[in-house]
Amino acid sequence: MKLTSIEKLLEDQLKDLYSAENQLVKALPRIAKASTTEGLKEAFTSHLEETRGQVARLDKAAKILGFKPTGKKCAAMEGLLEEGKEAMEAEGPDGVIDLALIASAQRVEHYEISAYGSARALAEQVGQSEVVKLLQESLEEESAADEKLAGIAQMVMPTVEAEAVT
Repeated sequence: MKLTSIEKLLEDQLKDLYSAENQLVKALPRIAKASTTEGLKEAFTSHLEETRGQVARLDKAAKILGFKPTGKKCAAMEGLLEEGKEAMEAEGPDGVIDLALIASAQRVEHYEISAYGSARALAEQVGQSEVVKLLQESLEEESAADEKLAGIAQMVMPTVEAEAVT
């Protein structure tokens, strides 16, 4: 793709996000299954539903802008999910594995927060207020997911520390 304008850059960014979110839709059920902390399983399961909604919003944004969101593979998400797979396949105490899954998931969330923030800024620049609203909604969900994961990590850490002492 030639990036000849802000509009073309926005299209490229939305295609990248669309690929990223679709990769995540496929991965989240496996990540939830690998979790042992009930709150963490629930967080991954509920975020799966949010992620499906984000895919729908990206579809809508692409329709507004007049392009199909397919045709690009997000290499960054592919790499982040590969790191998450390492955490799922690791051996160790359940709490430590859950913390590894949380760390991996937070890297994903931070990537998405950055990507949605950048795309939203581009949409603002070209006056696409409806697209801005769609991207802002997803950005807020990603930020909330990150905060939720951080809170779960704070609850899991004392149990891991207690296990290590015994």
